[in-house]
Amino acid sequence: MKIDEGVALSRFTTLGAGGAAKAFARPESLEELDEALAWAKERDLAVATIGLGSNLLVADDGFDGLVLKLAGELAQAEVDGERLVAGGGAANAVCLHRVREAGLGGFEFACAIPGTVGGGVWMNAGAYGSDWAAILDRALVVDEQGPRWLTSAELGLSYRHSELRHGQVVARAEFTLGALPEEQIKANIARLQALRKAAQPTNKRTFGSVFRNPEHELTAGRMLEACGLKGHRIGGARISPRHANFIENADGARAADAVALIVEARRRALEQFGVELVHEVQLLGPLELPPLR
Repeated sequence: MKIDEGVALSRFTTLGAGGAAKAFARPESLEELDEALAWAKERDLAVATIGLGSNLLVADDGFDGLVLKLAGELAQAEVDGERLVAGGGAANAVCLHRVREAGLGGFEFACAIPGTVGGGVWMNAGAYGSDWAAILDRALVVDEQGPRWLTSAELGLSYRHSELRHGQVVARAEFTLGALPEEQIKANIARLQALRKAAQPTNKRTFGSVFRNPEHELTAGRMLEACGLKGHRIGGARISPRHANFIENADGARAADAVALIVEARRRALEQFGVELVHEVQLLGPLELPPLR
């Protein structure tokens, strides 16, 4: 397996910002994944996994460790009866295609999540009333101590959260779905995609939702809209004029620009509503958000 040095991570994120990884590898099997983790351990390097980079903000200074992008058999998906068995690097779109062809429903909500199976496990991704925890049976998690299967409960899945940490890699996952006519699945997907297209800046470079929805009558997007933040710009990044819980790369955005917008959004939400918004986007590299209080 080839390990490259100084790979620009902006190429692998949907926002298109961020610096380089000290080391970068694309393991295609469990054996290669073990090899990569051992390589990093020998050099005392931190390890992080990226999927499609759709929920990721990489520091402008990059990441001083090994970044893994799962490929080969670790990015494949297949149906076994009423189960979806997929590698952690499998794109949600590929998985959705497989289950639709097999007449299995329950995964349609993932059409609104442009990421991977492993990323979904990592943050218990969800949309439109469902999430990974609702359908996931177990995930094969690999770290420097080897592989082990973990259930949803053992993963600690809750709203946009798991107990997984960098260095733990979701190599595979198994889901239980239910029989549903293919035409009904197609109709469900079309409806959800129409909702997403109408509400979100799907034709812009973003990293998805910035903040988790708070326990409040307003969603994070509505709250930030009420704070007058739609279209607010810092450097090359701006809060989407369409949906205030998205940050767009308007023109050569740096990670620092996006962080500055996140800080300003949190400040205004606290000032106007007394709510401390929690970021949903994953931060990689030397990025820190200052405390609100």
